[in-house]
Amino acid sequence: MLREQTVFGPIFSRRLGTSLGINLLPEKGKFCNFDCIYCECGWNRDGRNDTRLPSADKVRHDLSNKLQDLYADGVKVDSITFSGDGEPTLNPEFPQIIDDTLALRDRYAENAKVSVLSNATRVHVPQVFNALRKVDNPIMKIDAPTNELVARINNPAPGYDVQRVVQALKQFDGDFILQWCLLRSPDFDSSSPEVVLPMLDIIRSLHPREIMAYTIDRPTPAQNLSKLSPDEMHRLLQPLISEGFQVQIKG
Repeated sequence: MLREQTVFGPIFSRRLGTSLGINLLPEKGKFCNFDCIYCECGWNRDGRNDTRLPSADKVRHDLSNKLQDLYADGVKVDSITFSGDGEPTLNPEFPQIIDDTLALRDRYAENAKVSVLSNATRVHVPQVFNALRKVDNPIMKIDAPTNELVARINNPAPGYDVQRVVQALKQFDGDFILQWCLLRSPDFDSSSPEVVLPMLDIIRSLHPREIMAYTIDRPTPAQNLSKLSPDEMHRLLQPLISEGFQVQIKG
């Protein structure tokens, strides 16, 4: 399900409400340093026909026009959300685009939050981190506590290390949202103790202001994946809920 526009929607998001999307990746391709088995955009190999990344000028132009139209029509936007067909922080103009987006939000949709859905692989880059600190909702993904399991679920580019990501996320001092997709395949089960217990410890060490726990909801490129029920996820995260963490669960 590729987004064939730089600015798309608004659409209804399970986690963010009425969301106006921004795709900083190719309009007719996929560009990501993960290749997740559950990605609704499909495998990376199937989205390589277009490698052009939108410039900051194009994003500013398209977003300005869209926000003006929505403002004139009285359409409420809950979130301006960077998601799209891959990892948004890979766009080399990401910091400038964030500054432009915040300015346009303040002008045309002052009550909207600016959200970034990221796999957290570039939080260690100072310019990327500084840009993420400016947005309302930096939503950072960790799906597994070990490099071996991350390799099975996310198929990251060479060099990924979950502990390096954890250390980079500590720069937020808890002022971010942690996103965790829980699912099952013939090879692993996110609900197993060897996954859940170390994940809970990672979350405790980072103490994010919110945890978004969710499961697959759309067709996936890998076969034989299954979702967890909301009740299962609630049970798995009950220790954190009891400790006072804010947990949002979406089945």
